[in-house]
Amino acid sequence: MTLDLNFYLFAVPAVIFAGMSKGGFGSAAAFAATPFLALILTPGQAVGLMLPLLMVMDVTAVKLFWRKWDLRVAGVLILGAIPGIVIGTLLYGVADPAVFKLLIGIVAIGFVLWQLAKARRWITPPKRELGTGAGLFWGGVTGLTSFISHAGGPPAAVYMLSKRMDKTTYQASSVLTFWAVNLMKVVPYAFVGIFSKETLIADLTLIPAAVLGVLLGVWMYHKVPEKLFFGLAYVFLVITGSKLIWEVLAA
Repeated sequence: MTLDLNFYLFAVPAVIFAGMSKGGFGSAAAFAATPFLALILTPGQAVGLMLPLLMVMDVTAVKLFWRKWDLRVAGVLILGAIPGIVIGTLLYGVADPAVFKLLIGIVAIGFVLWQLAKARRWITPPKRELGTGAGLFWGGVTGLTSFISHAGGPPAAVYMLSKRMDKTTYQASSVLTFWAVNLMKVVPYAFVGIFSKETLIADLTLIPAAVLGVLLGVWMYHKVPEKLFFGLAYVFLVITGSKLIWEVLAA
């Protein structure tokens, strides 16, 4: 990893965008930074670089949404995420790096398809609240997809949307959930060698962009329509996800 102009031209916008999602749009599109960074870094470098920055964003967002969450809903997802993170750790230890690059691309495209299906009402929130068992299952999926590419938003949303929470409670519960999930990923990431001296040095230089992104997101929460924000995110994810998949299949 070379911390040159080309790196920062990719990294700074990616980190700011992730922070904006964390601060004002339910964290759902924050993972878009990972496939973008995977265009210039290895999958391990991309997720390793983003995790400490996401944790900085989490701390900022947790303070802004302090105690506005539904602790039971977040707790079920957090508990369920543990086996998902364990599976991700085991998979990373035996899989070729190209597999993770492919998975990041697939998750990016899958996220857009999931959002499209939800908008077209092909997928609708459950008519009744999902129970604890379902919450633990979706928490497990959240842990696995979060480990691979910090993309735990959609599976967590399946459970949270069934609870019919208001917008602020939903946002706060999402913030709390991913603060805990990201914290739990630190030891496994270190164990499999995802962190490096270069990623940690880069993180230190990108912390201001992370905080700025969260603050911009909080401001945009009241100023910018969600459809515009996510519309841009979906186009971005389709382009980056498609390129990652193509690079692996064409190799």
